[in-house]
Amino acid sequence: MNNGILLALLAYATYSWSDAAIKALGGELSIFEIGFFVALISGTCIVLTTPKDEHWLDFWRMKRPWGVQGRAISGVVASVFGVIAFTTIPLAEVYALVFLAPLFVTILSLIFLKEQVGPWRWFAVVAGFAGVMLVVQPGFRTLEPGHFAALAVAMLAAVSVILMRSLASHETRTTMLGYLIIYALLLNAVGMAFTGFTVPTLQQAGILLIAGVFSATGNIGLLRATRFAQANQLAPTHYSQIIWAVIIGALIFDEKPDLLSIAGLAIIAGSGLLTVVRERIRLGAVKWNPFGRNRL
Repeated sequence: MNNGILLALLAYATYSWSDAAIKALGGELSIFEIGFFVALISGTCIVLTTPKDEHWLDFWRMKRPWGVQGRAISGVVASVFGVIAFTTIPLAEVYALVFLAPLFVTILSLIFLKEQVGPWRWFAVVAGFAGVMLVVQPGFRTLEPGHFAALAVAMLAAVSVILMRSLASHETRTTMLGYLIIYALLLNAVGMAFTGFTVPTLQQAGILLIAGVFSATGNIGLLRATRFAQANQLAPTHYSQIIWAVIIGALIFDEKPDLLSIAGLAIIAGSGLLTVVRERIRLGAVKWNPFGRNRL
């Protein structure tokens, strides 16, 4: 197996366990306290493991400041919505909605970038939304705030992708991550000031540490993976998180999806992969990473 693909699989596995750790803290700590400590731990790990050719002292230098700020803000807000989603609804349902991001990219590309969208990509959009209906089953299940939060994460991820198209060749990774980390700490600190702070127990502190370290490990792993394989080769590995969502949900949280939900997850994965395939055919190679995590 290609080293890049293996690293990407491991990265997405650690992301899934980070999300599971966040879920385990639901109802025990406020969403802002969870977000603050995950950002603090994850950001610290990322800064300390930065390659020698990247310099954090220059992260504040921007060539396209409005784009950088917009991308950072969308990522921070997505992080808050992500905590809400993971702590209130089943893991598989969160991923089902978050995985709509590539489909929202298609829609936003049509509206804002005036791109031509062919029948295959429209088919992927329709199929993706149909898959979500099978997983969430509105009308048969009560829709929780977490469902709308997960949908917001997908939309904000799509916004981030659109912004990254114009930023990737102009801004450094340290600039993009630096502002994301700072904004995440500031927003969650302000949120804690209004919602209150609870001193974590030793067990809760351990879970926060796992969430932060695993999130950073996923980020670092994906960065290393791109040294061995192109984004279009790594993209399909993102859907390994569906498998982890089902396994972790069943073993730890007693969340067992029914057959309709499993079918819906498969359709969502297929529609997302079709989007990547069509993008590769249209452009020759994927010019953006539709699965890059836009939140800490």
